[in-house]
Amino acid sequence: MKRDLLSIRDLTTEEIKRLIDDAITLKKRHKAQLPYFPLKGKVMGMLFEKPSTRTRVSFEAGMYQLGGSAIFMSPRETQLGRGETIEDTARVLSRYVDIMVLRVFSHDTLVKFATNSSIPVINGLSDLLHPCQVLADILTIYEKLGKMEGFKLVFVGDGNNMANSWINLATRLDIEVIVSCPEGYEPDSDIVNKALEEGAKVSIGHEPSKDVEGADVIYTDVWCSMGQEEEREERLRDFAPFQVNASLMEKAPNAIFMHCLPAHRGEEVTDDVIDGERSVVWDEAENRLHIQKAIILFLLGINL
Repeated sequence: MKRDLLSIRDLTTEEIKRLIDDAITLKKRHKAQLPYFPLKGKVMGMLFEKPSTRTRVSFEAGMYQLGGSAIFMSPRETQLGRGETIEDTARVLSRYVDIMVLRVFSHDTLVKFATNSSIPVINGLSDLLHPCQVLADILTIYEKLGKMEGFKLVFVGDGNNMANSWINLATRLDIEVIVSCPEGYEPDSDIVNKALEEGAKVSIGHEPSKDVEGADVIYTDVWCSMGQEEEREERLRDFAPFQVNASLMEKAPNAIFMHCLPAHRGEEVTDDVIDGERSVVWDEAENRLHIQKAIILFLLGINL
């Protein structure tokens, strides 16, 4: 039976830990320049509605480094731009390639594609969730803190797809997640409520200077995501007190700083923080490559 990765909730705790272990092994092989081509002859299809740097390059490079290849498509380069349904597109592409990555606006688009696809489908980002990024984050935290459970992460800013993904992860790993956001910008209520029902250590706060106390990780993301451009000025005003700057970092003296990138410097984070000694964002970005490889191999049923 085919497996998809649309949400962290598609994985068990054991599978998440396996992916981290596999990514560590793949990273070591990559650094040692050891050839490893288990995907020779395999092709990944990539259908992106949104622009991308890290997601696109990490998946394409990962496929090539594992011996496979990738085909990138945008709606305007396919019949989707002329009215073909996402369901019909999924049925056709399933007969051409071995695995798909989608980067979409609506999560429903992703679900429709996966439902009609006979090959594994990976969520490369939707407006609701970003599971690949949060897996790369856990890999980074494990490298920096020596553990993937038993830590406190405070997500400061918009209750967006990254905040939702961290909440979902708290249902699988023993971590505490606090989302510190302005009122009216909370994470998806269904995701929050389901996590709380399952006993996850999740809470919502509105006072960042208090919320970050005792944090092991302070995490932020842009205040205005793709598709929210018309709200930009309002969002800049509402989120101004939630900037991660030196003053806020002083409230959690032992915390590392993380950001999924791209960063809008001077908005959600200041230069001295993102470029500072406690920032791990560049290792975090690199780890997208290694976790993507692990995800691809896992969904294709290939063991290291």
